[in-house]
Amino acid sequence: MNNVKTLNKWANAHTYLSIDLVRMALGVFLFIKGITFITNIQYLVDLISSIDNIDKGMYGWFIIHYIASAHFLGGILIFFGLLTRWAIIGQLPILLGAIVINFMGDMHHQNLLVAIVALALCIFFLIYGSGKNSADYFFKMEK
Repeated sequence: MNNVKTLNKWANAHTYLSIDLVRMALGVFLFIKGITFITNIQYLVDLISSIDNIDKGMYGWFIIHYIASAHFLGGILIFFGLLTRWAIIGQLPILLGAIVINFMGDMHHQNLLVAIVALALCIFFLIYGSGKNSADYFFKMEK
């Protein structure tokens, strides 16, 4: 009987671990995407160039730098659970744009699926928050 209580307490204390691991995986994914876009800027330029109305000058470079840095920094923040909702708000326009680019340019089913899953996870964590094992939760409990 004592073992059952111990296991029950452990299970109740670790209920949110799987959700936190999904948040961390999303953060790692976005961080790696940011690194990919920073190291291979031509790949990002080719993705964005499928939209005909984007100016290749100042506006296009702003978008490219926003996407790369938002994925890089947002991935770090989401992984640690620090300012998670704000980091996700920065990701939403990028992910919506990734979905739109698939319909306006060449359709890449794998890229579309990845963008939809990442957008769905971002919307979930925008509503749910950063979780129990996060910097936000730690700082909230320190008060």
